Amino acid sequence: MAQADFQRLLATRLRQLREQQGWSLEQLAEQAGVSRSNISSIERGQSSPTAAVLDRLATALGIPLASLFAGLQVKPTESPCYRHDEQDVWVDPASGYQRRRLTALQAAPLQMVEVVFPPGQRVSYEPLPLATDWHQQIWMLEGRMQIHSAGIDWQLMPGDCLCMSIEGGTEFFNPGDTSARYLVALTRGQTL
Repeated sequence: MAQADFQRLLATRLRQLREQQGWSLEQLAEQAGVSRSNISSIERGQSSPTAAVLDRLATALGIPLASLFAGLQVKPTESPCYRHDEQDVWVDPASGYQRRRLTALQAAPLQMVEVVFPPGQRVSYEPLPLATDWHQQIWMLEGRMQIHSAGIDWQLMPGDCLCMSIEGGTEFFNPGDTSARYLVALTRGQTL
């Protein structure tokens, strides 16, 4: 998906989610800790928000970041097969990390995402509780990552798999000199 298409779809999705809550721009800004002008610019498709800003907005709306992206298909598919060249890819403008949505059906109970994380980059998500329990498993495919979650530092190498809740603050860091690639599986569930 082209960046302009992504921004247009994100603008529509964010506005729809905010309106479903019955919130004004000011109310979402207060809940998310993001300025009203920044949200307005995103909703008009005039800015490309960072992963951290999108996470704050999604959390304030009571959904995980993956659910915010789930509604951004150019052509929604009813097929359970989601071909590689149809899959949506988003690039964080701050860190350059790439996020590819792998799950074909938006209503699937398990959402999967492939991430390619550039060397030396870091992305931090603040602890903002969600309305429902969401959990993720991160399976390292290539490279290495340092993940700080719930006060613990995890060093992940290829083949390692980390299970964790997504509601606490989490920091992702690639300490290597090559890109890291990993699979993220997200689901609603009971506390780990």
